[in-house]
This record gives sequence, structure tokens and C-alpha cells, in this order.
Amino acid sequence: MAETVLTNTGLDSFLDGAPEHRDPAFARAAEAVLGLLALRGADRATGLPEPTPGLVRQLLVEDLPTFVYAPPDQLAHYPAVLGALAARFDGVRRERITAVVAESAPDFERAMNDPGNLTWHRWYASLLRTVGADLTDPEDVRRRLAALDGAPLPDGARRAHLMGRTALADVLLSEALTRAYVRDAEAPPAAGPLLTDHAVATGIGRLAAALQDRWTAAGLAEQLAGPYARFAPGPEAFPHLVLADALLDEHLDYHGDPAAPVPPPPAIEAGPVEEDADSLIRAVEELAEEEFEPYGGEAPHLLYVVYQRGCAAESVARKAAEYEDWTVDPALEDLAVPVPDAAPEEYTAPPLPELVRLLGTAEPTEADRARLEGAARDLAAVLDRLAATGLVFRRGDAFGLTPRGAGVVRYLLAVRGVTAPDAAEAAAWTAPEVVAAAGGWPASVAARVLADWLRARADTADAWSGLLAALGTVHAGTPDAAATRGLFAVLDTAGAPPEALRGALRDPVVGAYALEALRERGEPADPIQVRASARALHVLDGLPAKKGPLESRRAAFDAAAADWPGGSAALVRAMAAADRHETERVLRPLGITLP
Repeated sequence: MAETVLTNTGLDSFLDGAPEHRDPAFARAAEAVLGLLALRGADRATGLPEPTPGLVRQLLVEDLPTFVYAPPDQLAHYPAVLGALAARFDGVRRERITAVVAESAPDFERAMNDPGNLTWHRWYASLLRTVGADLTDPEDVRRRLAALDGAPLPDGARRAHLMGRTALADVLLSEALTRAYVRDAEAPPAAGPLLTDHAVATGIGRLAAALQDRWTAAGLAEQLAGPYARFAPGPEAFPHLVLADALLDEHLDYHGDPAAPVPPPPAIEAGPVEEDADSLIRAVEELAEEEFEPYGGEAPHLLYVVYQRGCAAESVARKAAEYEDWTVDPALEDLAVPVPDAAPEEYTAPPLPELVRLLGTAEPTEADRARLEGAARDLAAVLDRLAATGLVFRRGDAFGLTPRGAGVVRYLLAVRGVTAPDAAEAAAWTAPEVVAAAGGWPASVAARVLADWLRARADTADAWSGLLAALGTVHAGTPDAAATRGLFAVLDTAGAPPEALRGALRDPVVGAYALEALRERGEPADPIQVRASARALHVLDGLPAKKGPLESRRAAFDAAAADWPGGSAALVRAMAAADRHETERVLRPLGITLP
């Protein structure tokens, strides 16, 4: 069936066009290209599916990397087939198709080699070829497949990744086949049907499997669905993906974008990550039972919020206070929580001075503490059930992820497409990449990661200069610019090479910060080099934004304006020109109108 699933694609006439088209590798590429173009609705009035720029782009960067295995030395055949099709046209159409093929070819090659695009069928086809299998011989494929038991996964991929891509490919191919059949039934093409009634009667699933065999390895789909199903597990083998979905929801609530990076943990302990994840989802599902109310359903949030803190410990009392709608000072949300070496199993709320430190609550009483302790005990019971997995710990009021638990949560986030680097990956980022990420992290975590980034480059002047420049350019002109340049405050400039700080004096954003750092170190620095924009931003960032009464905040602005050349109007103009978003946020509540 694999040879005849898609009929009337014009394959024979196309291959008759030139002797080189009879090369088996080229013919295989032509069969896939023509078949996919036809499946996607390309006009076949001339006997061949006619590519359009949109179809060409989709074919090269989406469809072929999803459905087709091609060894590296045969990748060039696929753009070549499209080029040969384009050559059948004249004028503008030919030029447009040729241009899209040339423009998309690098993306096509990257997508075909990207481990993130592998399905079980594409991966096993590549493994079978490396051991010399004849991918057109079902018996040889079966025999060689038996010898691959326990074969490793490609670098950068996990079983859940391949399972997810395979499930998606199955859906996409079945949908394309169904739509093609309906389309031809509603408007029968002159070239004849793409799918015969007899073929469709056997089932869309069988047709999709036959095409997968044709485009990867003969007989592979049947083997992976039957005797070697353990080689290609489906969704039922990954119950923990339910937890991965919940963690993705948490991440989207925080950041709105799966690509927004979460901080790397300081330490990750390798373990049987899938088994550990299954253990964690069993605990999470148990916590959803009535006996763990009212906080049992918060388990995914608790796991995410600790990971988002760079896996620094969190306070049971502080989280319970948030759930009980106590006022918690936002400036204290990321405050470090000490982890005792040992503590009684039974939970006890911290003493009043520690509660004040953690919450910023003014003068709580022992009655307040007792009331909070009841809620915190309920929350501690949830954490203790999670801790039974060995992936979470609670000691006294502190809770967090163990190094092994950090690895599991990182895996679950990455499975759902969240950017979750480890320490080595974050250290390998460029300066703009690490600055863009760190701006959304707690200050203590950003300080650790940026210090590690500089240390990985031996704290050279070039590394410091690149990082300082990124503070002024990343997110420039956006509402995030202030938070980005605010990262200067978490840098340990005491050990920075003086030439890097002096080189930053003329930076239009962080020049005044560099001047202040040099002065604190007693280093010579020329303040004349600092630009007005950098001085205005330094003043702006030093103003109290939303803290304290308006009168005192206005007084702070007036005091700064008194020392600014040209007074308050000139200062406001300079601030607005340098960062209008932050200037509006800080000055409008004070009744100051921007120019």
C-alpha cells in the first residue's frame, strides 16, 4: 500500500523529465515532495502539484522535518525537487518559487537536523541506516530493529519529546489525509483523486502508517505499533505530563511566554527523571483529595514558585500568609529563608520577630501568629507529602526542592517547551541573552547567575564590558528597561576590572552607575565623560517610585531637580528622553506632566 497511497501526483511524468531524476534518492525525495504538496491542496490541473511560495515554505520548514527521514547527504534533493518544479513555470512565478526555495533552504536543513523535531519513526529510521539497514526492505528493517534494543536517544532529546512530536505528526498527517479526501470529493480534480475510495475504506490511520513507512523505513510503523511498541511509548507511558501541563500553566501565569527563561538551579542531581516525575504526579494527585484541603490543589504552584526562586528555600508561613490574604511586603517576597540543619517534624510558626522580617507586617500579635500557624500547618502537611518523594524538603519553616527534585521540575518544564537552562547552559549564553533573562528573576538569583557568567569568562575586562553594555541595550525603549539596567545593583563591582568600569562611563544608560562604582572603590574617574542621559536615569532610578507618601516622594524629586542644570523642567525632559516608560510611572503620580 505504501507505494500507492497517494495517486495522481504526477510522479512518473516528473521523474521521466531527466535521467538524473531516476536516482533512487532523488526519486524518494520527489515522491515525498509531490505527495505532501498534493496533500496540502496544491493545484494539480497540469498533472503535477503546483507549488506556491506559502506551500514551499511550509513543506521545507514544517512538513518534511515532521514526516520524512532523510540522511544528511540526501537533504539537498528536496530543495532540488522544488527547483525542478519551479523550472516548469515561466516569468514571475518561477522567480518567486526559486527565491523562496533558496531563502528557506538553510531553515530546512536546520529543522531536519534539529533533535526537537524528531519523531519515533524518524529517529529509528536514522538509527537503522547507521547500522546498514535497507530502509526499503521491511524484513531487514524488522531484523535490524531487534538489534537496537536499548538504543540511546539523540543528544538534547527525551522520550517525552519524541512521543509528543510523534503524536502531533500522527494527528497532522491524519488531518491532511482526511481533508484531501473531502476536498477531492467536493470538487473532483481533472487529474483524478489523490486517495481512492478503496484506500480510504481501509482507514485513515492505516493510510498514515503506510505513508510514514514510505517516508521513513518500510514496515517500521507496524513494528513500532506491535512487537516493538516498547521502543516508541505513547502518552499512556507518561502520566507525569499532566504535571508538566500544570507547571506550564504556572509559568504562563508568571511570564505569559514559554520562551521566558526560568533561572538555573545552583545544583542538579541526576536521577531516573521519568520515574521521579511519575512519583511526583502520584503525590500531586493524592494531594487533590479532600483530606488535604484547602491547599492540596496548590502543589504545582508550590513546586513552580520554588523553582522560579532559583530553587532557593521559601517560607511556609509566608506562603500561608499569601493564601490567607495577609499583606506581604512585595519587597520581601524574595527574601532569603534560612534552612536549619534539623527541626522537629511537627510544624511550628516562626517567632514574631522572624514573621516581621519575612512578611513586613507591622507589629503582629501572638494571636495573629497563632491564627497563621493553623493555616501554615495545613500547608506544611501538603509539603510533607511532597517531601515523601525525596524531591522536596521541609525543615522547620523552610521548604524547597532537593537537587534531584530540581532536575525533575526542570525536565517537566522543558518537556512543555519552557526555556529551563542548567547552570552550564546559562553560563554559555551571550551577554544580551543572560541580561534579558536575569531581568525577570529575583535579585539574589540574578546576582548568582551573572557572577557565574562572569566567572566562566575569568572576570575579564571584555566580559564585564559586554555585560555592562547589555544592561543599556537589552529591552531599551520598553517598560522593562528600568529593571534591566537595575541589574547593575546586583553586580559585585568591587572586583570588576577598573578599565571596564571606566570604559562604561560614556555609556548613555549606565555611565553614572559606573562612575558611582569607581568612586566607591576610590578609583580615578572623569565625571565629565558621563552623559546627561545616564545622569538623568541615575536620578530617576534613585527616586522612590511607589513607596512612601506622595509628599515625601515629591520632595525627593524637587531636591534632585534643584541640583540639575536648568531645573525641574530640564530634568523631566532628560528623564523622558532617556526612558519615557519609567519616567511616566514614577512622575505622573506626583502630578508632573511629561513633555
